[in-house]
Amino acid sequence: MKNLFYSFLAFTLVSFSCSDNANLSSENSTIGNSETKISLPMAGNAFSSKHIDGGTTITDNGIEKWTDSSEYFTAYFRISKAGTFKITVEESVEVFGKSELEFSINNESKKVKFTTSKKAIIVGNWKINQEGYVSVKIKGISKTGHRFPSINRLTISSTDYDGKISYVPNDEGNFYHWGRRGPSVHLNYQVPENTNAEWYYNEVTVPENEDKIGSYFMANGFGEGYFGIQVNSATERRVLFSVWSPFSTDDPKSIPDSHKIKMLKKGENVHIGEFGNEGSGGQSYLKYNWKAGTTYKFLLRGFPEGNNSTTYTAYFYAPELNNWLLIASFSRPQTSTYLKKFHSFLENFIPEQGDLSRRVLFNNQWICDDTGNWSELNSARFTTDNTGAKEYRMDFAGGLEKDSFYLKNGGFFNNYTTPKTIFTRLLNNKKPEINFNNLP
Repeated sequence: MKNLFYSFLAFTLVSFSCSDNANLSSENSTIGNSETKISLPMAGNAFSSKHIDGGTTITDNGIEKWTDSSEYFTAYFRISKAGTFKITVEESVEVFGKSELEFSINNESKKVKFTTSKKAIIVGNWKINQEGYVSVKIKGISKTGHRFPSINRLTISSTDYDGKISYVPNDEGNFYHWGRRGPSVHLNYQVPENTNAEWYYNEVTVPENEDKIGSYFMANGFGEGYFGIQVNSATERRVLFSVWSPFSTDDPKSIPDSHKIKMLKKGENVHIGEFGNEGSGGQSYLKYNWKAGTTYKFLLRGFPEGNNSTTYTAYFYAPELNNWLLIASFSRPQTSTYLKKFHSFLENFIPEQGDLSRRVLFNNQWICDDTGNWSELNSARFTTDNTGAKEYRMDFAGGLEKDSFYLKNGGFFNNYTTPKTIFTRLLNNKKPEINFNNLP
């Protein structure tokens, strides 16, 4: 599916090649060693109160085509300690008649009148007393023209602050898109080397109210694909299983027949297709109205066929059905391997939803080797993608919650988890009770 390849690619890059010194995002400028100043682009750091419905008012130019007085915007940046900050609307603002806007931080509001285009306007100063995210809310009070002002950037400056400011500085690498989506977060399960893992089991619980639209709760990630559940819209949810082609391309039509993923079988009502744009391969999904607060089980099989191909088969268990469902079975050519690179991840694939927080629990991880021996996985390494590694966004977290691992991202919360931390939960010895011969 579009946009999902990025998460695994970022997971791989961060897990295996990212430098520990990844503080790249501040791009702060200090003038005469007395003033810290950044230019905060609305395109990468602001969100509409309309979320999906308001997607047309934040563009690569920032806030524009703003006509609805009930719509407001919130821009975010993160500071590493307390300070006093002056906010200025930069000169690129475009004005349509006379208007008045209200800017507020921590319930302290300042109103500003706009009458002239191409003129920088000082909004005011705010004292921020602690480290963390600062949210600047922008509301439209009145206007004489057909639109409120178009705002490209805000200048954030301070004469008493010399710390780091985290934000999305520019669109290099399409980071207005990735930055507004928010950081993807991963758990890389620690597995003994030289294990012929043929089966991979995991349990997933999305807590109530954490199932935001645009969320992908990926349970069984492996070296060649991923398997989990999504919230695609207010009325549609999916169980998604995809396998990448060994042929590197963003266009599935360019894959030669010798490198195409082949479907071997699929479950009832399962859609089969291809995906592209960020890698290409075979995709399958079942529309299923899974529920927050309920635990679902995922089972993946992967084994080499002996003809330089590997078969991957995904099964989904819902307590509402009391039965294992076949999602799909794919053959991947030019590949001879058992399952490897076991991981889970959490991502948001809709940029307009990046200011909403989401969280997921991964409850019980096991692998079974080619001789039928089960092993519990109770250690995982936490990582984030490049949005987090560059510290453009720092609302990422993961770790332990009772007997589960958890992942959390989005929403601009303050308490982040240090990437590359390894977490180990107590063994629960709850081996899956599965009769492989009875699987569909």
